[in-house]
Amino acid sequence: MFAVLRQRAGRDSVEIQMDEGATVADALAALAEEPGLGEVLDRVEVRMAVNRDYAEPATKLSADDELALVPPVSGGAPVHVRVGPGPISLEDVTDRVVDLSAGAVVTFQGFPRDVPQLDYEAYGEMAEERMGAILTDCIERHGLTSAAAEHRTGPVPVEEASVLVAVSAPHRAEAFAGAREAIDRIKAEAPIWKVEAETAT
Repeated sequence: MFAVLRQRAGRDSVEIQMDEGATVADALAALAEEPGLGEVLDRVEVRMAVNRDYAEPATKLSADDELALVPPVSGGAPVHVRVGPGPISLEDVTDRVVDLSAGAVVTFQGFPRDVPQLDYEAYGEMAEERMGAILTDCIERHGLTSAAAEHRTGPVPVEEASVLVAVSAPHRAEAFAGAREAIDRIKAEAPIWKVEAETAT
């Protein structure tokens, strides 16, 4: 395992035993059952290399094959967006932009203020497409390595983030500029609306 996978799993290798005729997909399923690996594999898009060549899920494995879990590399999966209910994890979103070629990671979190909670509604599919386009623009304009953004829908209590942007870049100036443009444009252009919850009496 390499980079963020090794860091999050707390080890650089694991040995698994598979039945004869097992495939890459079977190996990934087995690895997902390993302590500390399942939740990482749920959050990080990986490819598997078999004997130093990228392999497809249907690739059959042989005895003594060397398998490598390869996280996204620069240019492989530079943009991640999500709009939907449920808490946003700073750690998970930041993991998506960590890159060996990036010297800086900048994150921004937005929280409800002055009210117990805010309710958000979104035109989800359009919002995700627009956010993806914004992040792609920011990558090109500021020379970012990668970028990610998530926005919650439904009720968001005051102590939880409603929006999060994370970007990585070779240097801090580009990272700060890219993150600033990304959040400003998401707030201005993504079809997401907030309504203050009524106070119970």
